[in-house]
Formats: sequence, C-alpha cells, structure tokens
Amino acid sequence: MDNTNSMILKFESKSKNESFARTVVAAFAATLDPTIEELADIKTAVSEAVTNSIIHGYADGMGMITMRCQISGDELTVEVEDWGTGIEDINKAMEPLYTTKPELERSGMGFSFMEAFMDQLEVESVIGKGTLVRMKKSIGRHALKGYTQRTEQDAV
Repeated sequence: MDNTNSMILKFESKSKNESFARTVVAAFAATLDPTIEELADIKTAVSEAVTNSIIHGYADGMGMITMRCQISGDELTVEVEDWGTGIEDINKAMEPLYTTKPELERSGMGFSFMEAFMDQLEVESVIGKGTLVRMKKSIGRHALKGYTQRTEQDAV
C-alpha cells in the first residue's frame, strides 16, 4: 500500500484561522493512526507556527499563510509559510523566552514548543520576504495498552 499523501491550505492571517489550521492538520494526520498525545503535539506545534506568522509575520496588517502537509511512510511533514516581515536573527528568535513582543501573554516559547513536540524543526527566513517553518514527526503504530494486536497470520 502506498502511504504517501499531501495537501496545501492557504488562509488569511486572522487569529480565528489558527484553530482551523489545527483542525485541518489533525484530520490530515489521522490517517497515520496517531496516539492522542502525538495528535496533541502536532496540533500544538502547528498552532505555535501559525500564531507566529499572524503575530510577528503580519503584525502590521493582513497577509496569507500557506500550510503544506505531507505524509511519507510514517513521517508527517508540516510547513507553515508566510510572506511577512521575516526574522532578523533566527538563532536568537529560537532561544527560549526570547520575544520581540514582551507585552503579549505566553511570548517567547513558540519555537521551544515546536522543538519539544516535533522530531525535527527547520526555520528559513529573509527580512521583508517572510518565513518558512518546516516540522517533521514520525508517527508510531500503537496497540492498545494491555492488549496484543492480532494479525491475519495469527488467525491461520
């Protein structure tokens, strides 16, 4: 069976679209049969990436955000891209608690959450041209705790 799939979603940088992006990525990742914890991790990471685009990328106005998702085998890749202001110093921006908006609640933990909840995080950014966040997570196939998964071979 071919276990590949991809999708692209474009939406405006409105805060109400953050929950929409979370829902879409959860539905897309569901074909990998993730645990509740894996799904929560993915949704949280996507939420942080989209929120960063809205708050930092398009702080002075409205713009478009593109979310690309791909499944290859048991690996989910999610890209969140904006064409906003860009990040001046990616290394500095990825430091825990660093923020350019200290007046906002929960500021400075977005990249830390993305790193903690996903297996791999890459950030590309150009000032005045935008930012691309690429996250990857391998999803395991899990049997219910306390039960063994029966295969067709077991039935023979």
